[in-house]
Amino acid sequence: MRLLLVEDDPALAEGIAEFLRGQGDEVDVEDDGMRADRLLQDNGYDFVLLDVGLPGLGGYELVRRIRKRGQRMPVIVITARDALDDRIYGLDLGADDYLVKPFELAELSARMRAVQRRGGGAGARLAFGALVLDLDGRLAELDGAPMALSGREWEVLEALVRADGRTVTRESLQGDGSGNALEVCISRLRPRVEAAGMLIRTVRGFGYRLERSKERREGADQPPA
Repeated sequence: MRLLLVEDDPALAEGIAEFLRGQGDEVDVEDDGMRADRLLQDNGYDFVLLDVGLPGLGGYELVRRIRKRGQRMPVIVITARDALDDRIYGLDLGADDYLVKPFELAELSARMRAVQRRGGGAGARLAFGALVLDLDGRLAELDGAPMALSGREWEVLEALVRADGRTVTRESLQGDGSGNALEVCISRLRPRVEAAGMLIRTVRGFGYRLERSKERREGADQPPA
């Protein structure tokens, strides 16, 4: 996973980042809330861990902005504030879990896994452009209309949406099936998402990624008539 860790205690941030990188995760660390907000707007993260008492912009406001933008990645708040009202407030804003300092790194890892099993991300929904996936109901909408998917098509599309524009390897998309089966699945999905202004791009020798088409991006930038 690609994670953003927002923590202004250098020693704690270093310890958490080293632990997560040891598990194979890619971790970006930021100690300022405003800079973290800009990173979240410009990059696709799979998970966010953040403190509450941050310079520039507080953690609660950062959670609010994440959810207001429609970003669905899981968020765990890590803080020394252990009052019940604080925990309820953070969860109501859209955080997926709340971990009180001090904590064991093994517990953090377990809570991250639990959030992922639940689907994570404020109501277990993922979105990319006009495509919205309801993870709980395994339902898909494209431009507001229901999208019928086979089980294999759902798995591939979910992986591409979760990657948020980053390339997903053929091996991870292929699973236990053959390469030909993956190509057939991609060929079925392509014309359907293209009609809604998205592309499934082939990255030769590596895999696939989901992109917004140039036409749809340019149209969104035009002022209303």
